[in-house]
Amino acid sequence: MAQPLSIAVVDYEGGNLASAARAAMRAAELAGIAATAIITNEPAEVRRADRIILPGQGAFADCAQGLEAIAGLKDAILQAVAKGTPFLGICVGMQLMAQRGLEHGVTEGFGWIEGEIAPMDAPGLRLPQMGWNELELHKPHPLTQGLGPAPHGYFVHSYALRNTTDDVLLASADYGGSVPAIVGRGNVAGTQFHVEKSQTVGLKILANFLAWQPEETL
Repeated sequence: MAQPLSIAVVDYEGGNLASAARAAMRAAELAGIAATAIITNEPAEVRRADRIILPGQGAFADCAQGLEAIAGLKDAILQAVAKGTPFLGICVGMQLMAQRGLEHGVTEGFGWIEGEIAPMDAPGLRLPQMGWNELELHKPHPLTQGLGPAPHGYFVHSYALRNTTDDVLLASADYGGSVPAIVGRGNVAGTQFHVEKSQTVGLKILANFLAWQPEETL
């Protein structure tokens, strides 16, 4: 009998950990995937996992420092991704995939996605953007299959990815201009919006992530 899919929700005191783990398990149930989800900051558990989810909320610099503060945790994520483990970043977890963040100074990111995280330019609109926004899908990807017409995600952010490349941009939203909403490259992907708060669309993206078998490694 096949072992359940193991999901590591990375704990660095930077995200909605319990809600992300619950949403992943609910998505697995809906998709008929046998899975277990653990909230962990143990590098060995991250390296062993079949899927890695990195939630995040707050400031880019604080989240990056939170990862660095736990011995071996960032290296474990890098090692797992390098060997092909699928990775999903949520909100600031997605932002950490970029080359750098410009919030509270310049902070290095994972460097998987070209670009930087900078203040949003949304004249006349409230920041942070907080609420539902429609997603415009740019190209087919396993993560966005079956989302249906006019899918929406739940956003809470005032910084966003800029100066990235079209090849990684899977979806965008409009908030005073185009805002990257889903990015992906190789075996890593991320959502600027909170999939764990995005109801049917979020659960479908999570189910797609759990079933995802990337054809390429980062």
